[in-house]
Amino acid sequence: MAGIYFHIPFCRRICAYCDFYKNADLRLKEQTLAAMEREVVARRDFLRGEAVRTIYFGGGTPSLASAEWIGRAIELCRATFDCRAVEEITLEANPDDLSEEYLAALRSVGVNRLSIGIQSFDDEVLRTMNRRHDAAAAIAAVEKARAAGFDNITIDLIYGLPFGPKDALARSLAQAVALDVEHISAYHLTIEPNTHFGRMAERGELAPVAEEESERQYLEVHRALTKAGYDHYEISNFARAGRRSLHNSSYWQAQPYLGIGPAAHSFDGQNRVWAVSSVAEYLAGVDAGTCYEMEHLTPEDRYNETIMTALRCREGVDLAALTENFGRDRMEYFTTEAWEHYQILVASGNPTVIRTPSYKFIQYGDITICQSIPVKLSFRGNRSFVEDIVFRVNNESMKVESVAYKLSQETEKTIMTMAWDDAARLALISFLEDYRTAY
Repeated sequence: MAGIYFHIPFCRRICAYCDFYKNADLRLKEQTLAAMEREVVARRDFLRGEAVRTIYFGGGTPSLASAEWIGRAIELCRATFDCRAVEEITLEANPDDLSEEYLAALRSVGVNRLSIGIQSFDDEVLRTMNRRHDAAAAIAAVEKARAAGFDNITIDLIYGLPFGPKDALARSLAQAVALDVEHISAYHLTIEPNTHFGRMAERGELAPVAEEESERQYLEVHRALTKAGYDHYEISNFARAGRRSLHNSSYWQAQPYLGIGPAAHSFDGQNRVWAVSSVAEYLAGVDAGTCYEMEHLTPEDRYNETIMTALRCREGVDLAALTENFGRDRMEYFTTEAWEHYQILVASGNPTVIRTPSYKFIQYGDITICQSIPVKLSFRGNRSFVEDIVFRVNNESMKVESVAYKLSQETEKTIMTMAWDDAARLALISFLEDYRTAY
């Protein structure tokens, strides 16, 4: 199934970190939105009859568009594409745009999921980022969305910040959990060249956090949100049961999607197409179809993207699908590379899935087997193995019978030193007692 993405690039204020295409000149907003409607019709054959499952309004700041225009765009999609199976219609929004009236209007035109760009619940951090809202407005936005009837809300947070109070991340995570939203996206700050932060970095006024601090904060995010019951299903995404982002998941699964608007990307399974990153050039060329560039993906390109995106996700690489789509040679190459570079190896059984655990994902990598395959794992004795035991015990996914060799007393001591709170310590003590009984 397919997705449709609308890129609305306009912003009232430019955030200090943002590297997406955006435009703070609102004078061309209505003209651009009208052109986007015409683009939908002009590209009606792009999806080749594929049924549409998701519609997503991103930006920029899509909440600068009126609810009337959002509704018109949704109805235009329904009239142009097969939208009978649409499940998810998402609008990204700034907290201070979400008035009671606007929220009610969005609900009435069919938006059923809100993505609220909060980034932090610390006012000092928000000011440094040049955000328009403060923490109180962010909390109020979620509460108003709930009151309006939205039962599928996601919020964005940013960590890895080289500024702000030391406890800002912990407080932001606690507040996010307290709001009990269905989904949280947590992104590590990247200092991009063509941003305010990038220019500060060039002047020596700002530097990225150290790699060790990045890892510590990533683990802090993972621990706080998984402990609160969120599924860490992709490197930057956490969801309550049944509330994963369907639209973003389609990107990671290489499903086709149509992008509408300046700088919007599209994918038909073989080719990637994108519109020019300029409102003026988009308006000049959209009706003639001259505002696009295209890249044809070779089998090697698609293989590399499959591996890259799959290892970001909990489900990992399906070896049967990899063989079917790219051949046995590429599957065997991948598993050979996994053996060489990853640290937890399959000792027996026929693997069907290779994935990285959610507390490491692409950074650290391991190989595990889907739960339906009975298998023991053997390990190269190292700290990565110890970390794996610690996290899997506390996520209740590590069983004594999964350990295929005797743990030394030194390893047991190392395991206990890595418990981060009393609950983790008790879980590890129980696991080691069961292990000693079994072995």
